[in-house]
Amino acid sequence: MSQAHHRKKHPEAVRQQLLEVAAKLSLEKGPGSVTLDAVSQAAGVSKGGLLHHFPNKLSLLDGLFTDLTDKLDQALAEKMRDDPEPKGRFTRAYIAVFFQPEGMADSEKWQVLTIALISEPHLRDRWRQWVDRHLQENVGTDSALDAMLVRYAVDGLWLADLLGSPTMDAATRAAMMERLLAISRL
Repeated sequence: MSQAHHRKKHPEAVRQQLLEVAAKLSLEKGPGSVTLDAVSQAAGVSKGGLLHHFPNKLSLLDGLFTDLTDKLDQALAEKMRDDPEPKGRFTRAYIAVFFQPEGMADSEKWQVLTIALISEPHLRDRWRQWVDRHLQENVGTDSALDAMLVRYAVDGLWLADLLGSPTMDAATRAAMMERLLAISRL
């Protein structure tokens, strides 16, 4: 009898490994390099094992989207829980998570997903739904024009960081963050 029949299986660990390998391949070699064959080979998982978790490339990207937005939801919830001031709470959490380079866990995977969002209409729809859900949940506290302006500024900085646009020094970045936090309280 082969070892495979006695080996403990860890489907969630395999699933996570496949997502990480897909993100790494996309970052290192570009989104076109993410094929089911390349991911299964780089992960050391049979193609059948990969297909068990992700039947096609879009489902792999969907899995990455779900994984990252679940983590994002947790990070935002933690920041919101720590903020006693209701007005602008979601916006300040958004700043804390997206604005600071160290605030975003899995930032390399987010880079991959951002590129995929641009090219995949299905993922753009999912992102719009995610944003709409959060805006609806926080309509009484974060629907002011100033809160929207702050979130768009944070989105712009995230995109600039992603594209490697000229960076600002730490002092300027900190001053910008303080200004955005102040605006979120207006």
